[in-house]
Amino acid sequence: MTQEQKFLDALRDIFIGAPVEGDSGFINLMKIKSRYYQQAVFPQLLKDVDKATKPFEKSFREELFDKLYAFFNRYFSESGSIYFRHTPLHQNIYERVYTDDRDVMLFWKTHMLYYVKTDLLFQSMGADVDGEKFWFDVSALEHKRANEKRELTYAFQSRKADGTLVFTVAYSEKGRKTKTDDILQAIKETGVSLDEDTLLHTFRIFEKQSEVDYFINKNAKAFLKEQFDLWLYQYVFSGENAFTEIRLKQLQVLKDVAYHIIDFIAQFEDELVRVWNKPKFVLNSNYIITLDKIAALSPKLLARLLKHKGMGAQVDEWRSLGMLDEKFKPAEILQKDKLFDSMHSKYQFLPLDTRYFKNLELDLLALFDDLDDALDGWLVHSENYQAINTLSRKFKERIKSIYIDPPYNTKGSEIAYVNDYKHSSWLTLIENRVRLAKTLLQDDGILCVAIDDSENHRLQSLLSELFPENDAILGVASVRSNPAGRSTVKGMPVAHDYAVFVANTGIASIGRLARTEKQRARYKEKDKNSSFEWVNFRKHGGSAALRIARPKMYYPIYVKPDNTIRVPKLQWDDDKQEYLVLEPPMADEVVILPLGEKGEEKRWKWGYVSVMKYLSDFYSRPDQDGKPAVYMKSRMKHEGLLPLTWWEKKEYSATDYGTNLLGQFFGQIPEFTYPKSIHLVEDCLRVTNLEDDDVALDFFAGSGTTAHAVMNLNRADGGQRKYILVEMGEHFNTVILPRIKKVAFSDKWKDGKANGGQGMSHFVKYYDLEQYEETLRLARYESTDAPLFQMTDVYSSYVFLRDLKLLDAVSLDKITDRIEVHPEALYAGIDLAETLSCVTGKWIKRITKDAVEFEDGTSASLSDPDWSLVKPLVWW
Repeated sequence: MTQEQKFLDALRDIFIGAPVEGDSGFINLMKIKSRYYQQAVFPQLLKDVDKATKPFEKSFREELFDKLYAFFNRYFSESGSIYFRHTPLHQNIYERVYTDDRDVMLFWKTHMLYYVKTDLLFQSMGADVDGEKFWFDVSALEHKRANEKRELTYAFQSRKADGTLVFTVAYSEKGRKTKTDDILQAIKETGVSLDEDTLLHTFRIFEKQSEVDYFINKNAKAFLKEQFDLWLYQYVFSGENAFTEIRLKQLQVLKDVAYHIIDFIAQFEDELVRVWNKPKFVLNSNYIITLDKIAALSPKLLARLLKHKGMGAQVDEWRSLGMLDEKFKPAEILQKDKLFDSMHSKYQFLPLDTRYFKNLELDLLALFDDLDDALDGWLVHSENYQAINTLSRKFKERIKSIYIDPPYNTKGSEIAYVNDYKHSSWLTLIENRVRLAKTLLQDDGILCVAIDDSENHRLQSLLSELFPENDAILGVASVRSNPAGRSTVKGMPVAHDYAVFVANTGIASIGRLARTEKQRARYKEKDKNSSFEWVNFRKHGGSAALRIARPKMYYPIYVKPDNTIRVPKLQWDDDKQEYLVLEPPMADEVVILPLGEKGEEKRWKWGYVSVMKYLSDFYSRPDQDGKPAVYMKSRMKHEGLLPLTWWEKKEYSATDYGTNLLGQFFGQIPEFTYPKSIHLVEDCLRVTNLEDDDVALDFFAGSGTTAHAVMNLNRADGGQRKYILVEMGEHFNTVILPRIKKVAFSDKWKDGKANGGQGMSHFVKYYDLEQYEETLRLARYESTDAPLFQMTDVYSSYVFLRDLKLLDAVSLDKITDRIEVHPEALYAGIDLAETLSCVTGKWIKRITKDAVEFEDGTSASLSDPDWSLVKPLVWW
């Protein structure tokens, strides 16, 4: 094979990526890549190379392709991602580890990428097992839209004439599983006897296909050109001895051809970046609202809801959630008084879900003068980068606390995520999301990240890069979250996690925690002011406790026979740097100075002015050595204590107050089996100073513990804290939504049933977001040759300029600029009001049938929206 053919084959393979089948947005774009490459770039590239190499000997053409292959082969993965893919030391791959303002910065191979997902590159394939032929058809496989954890499911399709057993493969949806018994029975009916072990073994063979990470290069053109210039420099000065005019021209040709290829490659990578970062449509939105809110604002609307045809489905849900028994009737919600109907207190916190009452939803929302401000939370079903990016305008600098519990990147932890990230991929996953989420934090906001030993040191290095202030990391708490220890393959059982607290700016500071029972037990005495304990008034410790450190804290105290104290009149002498005693002791008074055990001069804890002010809080008694000493009342402060770096409350146990708590709420432990302790998350939020009506964000929401914690904090002190949860998994619907509803109805549950307890008023919105894969799948890229190929420059012209993309979803009158959105041409259930709120960054005040009014007094039409608002959603 010639160097030319070797390079062209390799370029086609690395650019288009490994072959993969199924229904996927990536595959949609890969087909366009392949066609454009074969029909436009290949032919033009060869023509340009012919022209450029014509003045030189034929050997240079071979060298040219050899060098191009050597360079481009470094940077492409089997998924088509562009980064430091192959980096053997002998190739001297450049790594930028120095900056102008810091000696060394954190560097990892995928730092210039967006992390998209980890997935399998499926191809239809055959297998021969125990004399039987199998064929797995993935042509209709709908690939995962994000990085959610979903299992493969199999269905028997047919038996071919040659005896081959054909199976279709799909990803599980809504808990669907492979029905092995049904498959074996269907195969038996074709005349083949197959045992379960052989069938399952064959499935595992199919599943051993290539697993890859999908990335997008943030700026492929800049990255590859920088790398090429560095590579060319190394190549020229390490391999050349003499530079003739001809050689310099050859090197220029090499650079020109390489730059043409880079321009061409970057077109498609930039298109992926545009799709990745475009604002996404809000879909399938609904509201959860407790009945007390409706009753307080409009008893008439509540009566209409109770008679609505959707109430039957709502009651069925309340029963399934363990809130009501089978005897319940909706009429029981309103009880008859002498003058009017009133709500029965037993049912006031039943959570109504507007998905059962869509034709009355606008009537319900009209009850609120300021809709977004009235909400207690937002629940977003989405891959988290897409969600943060879409929410970034609406919640910019509005978030007080971010709490996240990302995947720990270890096989030993039971976490419901794809968990095969290597360190570089994991760092990219976290960096992408935290860098973007940082823009949502208030100046005094704090980020808290839960992590374990596997990535703790890398996480802290990354956070130091993202939050560059010297004192940004406020503290790292070691949390004894698993007293029994989580087993590992070879090492010690892991009994702790970490909570890393990071300040957004220098004005953020750590909040206080309430004292533990053990700490409160120290304050055994009480007076009219507060609880207290007696502590030695002499300062203990090292050099800071010596007289020389604080000379004004060294002075005599006189003790009377009744053990009360008196501070004499004193005058400070600047020359001697000591107090002059102006009042000698009485004959019956003992003089006490803050002397150590060996007579060394120490100091008191307070200055004498403060002692005079609180004199009744002091008295004298012998210390543990029998020497006279002064003691003071140490009062228990209501605001609590600054947290230490070692957290060991029994309530932090993930098993007892995380997993088992979910078991109490649901009657059985749901599929998310390793949630954080509710008490731990509450304390983490306290340390971030989440108070009043502050907003907390969790974009690795898991089972919804953060929302539960915020609700508990509000229930305890009457606060109006809000939360935003982002979760991509199916347990968004099966765990998070039911949990929020249950927590609102009651704080006491047993075996999945409400067990008395206290409910709370609550109002929350939940919705899905359009996803990156969905956009790629639905986007229309022209299939005819003309729009792509009628260009003067096939390398760097924007080849997608004339494509429809998602424009099918709208119609635009070019004369009047009137626009109509046609959701049926795109997605079912578009919430245009919330979508425009995210696009504009404005909070919603009111929604009507035809318009959405924002908090700043402006509004946007929902029937005839402004084209400039809609354009970023449908064409990029």
